[in-house]
Amino acid sequence: MSEIVNNEIMNETAVEEQLPADAFEFAEFDEKESEHIAAPRYSYWGSVWKTFVRNKFTVGLAIFIIILVAFAIIQPMFSGYDPMVAPYINDSSHKFQSPSLKYLFGTDNVGNSVFDAVFAGARNSIIISFVCTAINMLIGIPVGALWGFSKKLDKYMIEIYNVISNVPFLLLAMILSYVLGSGYLPLIFTMTCTDWIYVAYFIRTQVMIIRDREYNLASKCLGTPTWTMITKNILPYLISVIMTYISREIPVLISYEVFLSYMGLGLSAKYASLGKLISQYTSFMTGYPHLFWIPVGILACISISLYVVGQRLADAADPRTHM
Repeated sequence: MSEIVNNEIMNETAVEEQLPADAFEFAEFDEKESEHIAAPRYSYWGSVWKTFVRNKFTVGLAIFIIILVAFAIIQPMFSGYDPMVAPYINDSSHKFQSPSLKYLFGTDNVGNSVFDAVFAGARNSIIISFVCTAINMLIGIPVGALWGFSKKLDKYMIEIYNVISNVPFLLLAMILSYVLGSGYLPLIFTMTCTDWIYVAYFIRTQVMIIRDREYNLASKCLGTPTWTMITKNILPYLISVIMTYISREIPVLISYEVFLSYMGLGLSAKYASLGKLISQYTSFMTGYPHLFWIPVGILACISISLYVVGQRLADAADPRTHM
């Protein structure tokens, strides 16, 4: 055994004698570098974007809905369409014209361009649904987070929810439309005065699922303020859930606006609306069915596209899909 050890020492000595003096250098110790984890840097929103763009169909659909919404908002500014004006009421040659290069969707019973009327109505429906969604989320998410985190607040809020949820929405909308009248603000108030509590109840349920996890209990024992725990420990985990709810909320609110306008409870006569157009063109289903199906088709394109893109974006926001 001793001979083997001596031979190894002699071999190492021989190797060292053959190397130049500057072949080795001392390694410096860096405390920060020692804490570095040899892993790629992770960016949450960067991962969300990469996950979202993997599906080319969804990306194409997102581009389509962006162009459609932008066109619906901008086009009525230049068309000059006014639902209160019937330009060719006494000129039958301009009524019920078939789709052409001049009138892409044809003309209606008073000679108005259906193309201009549909996008003027789509503009109002989109704006109202986006504003109502923003209001519902801005009120419902903070209230729902506090509601789900505070056990004392829960017993009061659940009673308020039970009362509001048992009031039929259509009955409430009819009462408010008669009291407040027609117009943008009354319709927005009608669609948000109770809908925010459904958002709050949904967030409350999600918060209660993760409220009593170990890291939240540890933060509570360390004296972390309630609102800090909600904003730092709970809501970031609910981003994908919130986006899923928003993807359903916008199409639903568009449908609400269309339904209320169809029933005559929405916007006043001076505002165009998809619901009012559908209601107006229903009587022409036998002779001119395209007048009815064009606004219905535009409504379906907007609603379905927003829902599909929103669902895909919600999936991309889930960290579990970030590989």
